[in-house]
Amino acid sequence: MTHPALIRRDSALTLAAGGLPVLPLSADKRPFGNCPDCRNNRCGGRPNMKTPGPCQCPRPCHGWAAATTDPAVLSSGPWEGAWRRAGAVAYHPGAASVTVVDLDDADAISWARRTLPPTRTVATTRGEHWIYRGAMQSANGVRPGVDIKSSMSYARWLGPGTGDMAALPSTVRALVEKKPSTVRPMPTTVPAPAGGGKCPHRSPAYLERGIAMAEQRITDATSAVHNTVYATFLAVLSAHGRCGCLTEAHMGRLFAAAQAKGESPRHCTDAWSNARTALGL
Repeated sequence: MTHPALIRRDSALTLAAGGLPVLPLSADKRPFGNCPDCRNNRCGGRPNMKTPGPCQCPRPCHGWAAATTDPAVLSSGPWEGAWRRAGAVAYHPGAASVTVVDLDDADAISWARRTLPPTRTVATTRGEHWIYRGAMQSANGVRPGVDIKSSMSYARWLGPGTGDMAALPSTVRALVEKKPSTVRPMPTTVPAPAGGGKCPHRSPAYLERGIAMAEQRITDATSAVHNTVYATFLAVLSAHGRCGCLTEAHMGRLFAAAQAKGESPRHCTDAWSNARTALGL
């Protein structure tokens, strides 16, 4: 009997032959974590990521950016190991010039039927994927139970679906345009302790090590990502939130690590604000 994971690989090869960039997902339905050479983006990132870089890693690193249609890559030794541990096949909608409106529950589906033009529909565990021709910016939580998956995102392959695929409507684009495109600004440094005090962490190496460890903790999360992001933000702010060490650049690095795991800018901002509130900052 053929191993189920190899069936997923063969399914991925079939999808890739049709022009759909694919990648394996782990048993928890998330992309495989980066290999040691790619952790903390040391490799520079793949060319199609937000920050261009020279990464030529043979493994399926960098989440959605690893998606490919190259059968040689999909069947290679490093990917074979991932397929044997895979729990599902995913694809990069934006690279295929499509947008997935991910409807998580019955209320979201009812809203879509009232508001959006009919298009190709794929049943999911909890709801439906409505797929439109055309790529756009991705965003989670654009309204209750609705996520947009397109550029810089991945979606699980759950079958071809039914119905004709319609062009991406302006109604869907407007869902993202109403949301801020960047995270909420914060001061260049967080407040110093009351009464003023000399920062005990002025060593750049000490601070850099702490931020790098926080990035890695988020990157290595394989489940409960929301909780991991909040706990990491809380730990960083607990260590450095009152001494003036942290800058907006540090916060940006942590937000980038969280968003690479699928967190939205809004969720990152909320987690950061909640951590500050918990610590009385």
